[in-house]
Amino acid sequence: MSAWLDKKEFKARALEWADKLGVKARSISVRPMRRKWASCSTAGNFVFNSELLELDREVGDYVIVHELLHFFVPNHGKLWKCLMRAHLGDYEALSAKLPTAAREEVPA
Repeated sequence: MSAWLDKKEFKARALEWADKLGVKARSISVRPMRRKWASCSTAGNFVFNSELLELDREVGDYVIVHELLHFFVPNHGKLWKCLMRAHLGDYEALSAKLPTAAREEVPA
């Protein structure tokens, strides 16, 4: 796998996942974030850390799906884990590829 070409490609992928998961994304932005890989609001606003653009696309997919699923499941309980596994398979391996600086904000 390779890194993302640019923000446009990353946002397009996030929209693909939103459509697949049935999430109405009001806005998707990519910008620098100090301590998080991503965040979402109940209004459907999604913000992704611009550092993700430098990581493998698979890792980006992990963060995208992780955040989109929070639209339905606000925690990291059994249901969330089951949905992650259903969509990404071994999502824990993808989570382990995230640099550790912000990992505490996006646990497996």
